[in-house]
Amino acid sequence: MQQRIVTAIIALIILIPLIIYGNWPFIVMTYLFAIVGLYELMRMLDPKKGILYTVISVGFLMILLNIEVENDIKLETFVIFAIILFIITVLTKNKFTFQQASFLFLATFYIGISFHMLIEIRLLGLNYLLFILFTIWATDSGAYFVGKSVGKRKLWPEISPNKTIGGAIGGIVIAMIVAVIFQVIYPFDISYTMVIVIACTISIFGQMGDLVASAIKRQYGIKDYGKLFPGHGGILDRLDSLLFVLLMLFVLPLF
Repeated sequence: MQQRIVTAIIALIILIPLIIYGNWPFIVMTYLFAIVGLYELMRMLDPKKGILYTVISVGFLMILLNIEVENDIKLETFVIFAIILFIITVLTKNKFTFQQASFLFLATFYIGISFHMLIEIRLLGLNYLLFILFTIWATDSGAYFVGKSVGKRKLWPEISPNKTIGGAIGGIVIAMIVAVIFQVIYPFDISYTMVIVIACTISIFGQMGDLVASAIKRQYGIKDYGKLFPGHGGILDRLDSLLFVLLMLFVLPLF
C-alpha cells in the first residue's frame, strides 16, 4: 500500500503540470506512453520478442498518432502495414505466425488511435480532458465503494471476480453527479441533460475498457501489463478505461 501511495504521488507531481501546460511536453509524454503501451502488449504476446515486435510496429504507430481527424484515414496506410506483416510471415517461414501478425495489427491500431485521441482532446481544451478524467475516476471510485457496500451479484465473475452489478451502476451514478458538479464549476456550452448523457456514456465505456483489459490479461495469464508504476502495474493497467473511452470518442464524437 505504501509503495502504491508513493508511486501515485510521484506520478501526479510529474503528470499534472504536463496535462495543465499541454503543448509539446504533453505530446511528447503521450508519444512515450504510446510506445511503452505498445511494448507492454507486444511483450505480453511474446516476452522474448517484445522489443522486436515493437520495432516492427512503431512506424505504423507514429502514422496513427499523427492522423488528421478531420481528414479521411487513408486505407492505403493500413493495407501497407498488413502487407508488411504478411511478407514477414512468409520470410520467416511462419515462425512469425498469422495470429501474431493479426495481434500486431490490432494492438498497434488500438494504441495508436487511442493515444491520438488523447492528444486531440487536450488540443480541444484542458476542460474536456479533465471532464473525461474526472468522470472515469468518479466511475472507478463509485464502483468500488458502492460495490463494497451493496454489491451482491457479480457483473462478470469469469473475467473480473470482484466487480458487481451494483458497483457498476453506482459508478455510473457517481460519474453523473461529478459531471454535473464539473458543469457548475467549469461549464460547457451544452445543457445539463447532455452533460449527464455524455458522463453516462463515458462511464459505461470506461467500465467496458476495464473488463476488456481484464479479459485480455486472463487470456494471456498475466496479472499486470507492465511494471512502470510500482504497485500499480504498467501504462495499460492505469489507462485501460481511458484508452477505451478515447477509442469510442474517435467514432462517437461527444464534444
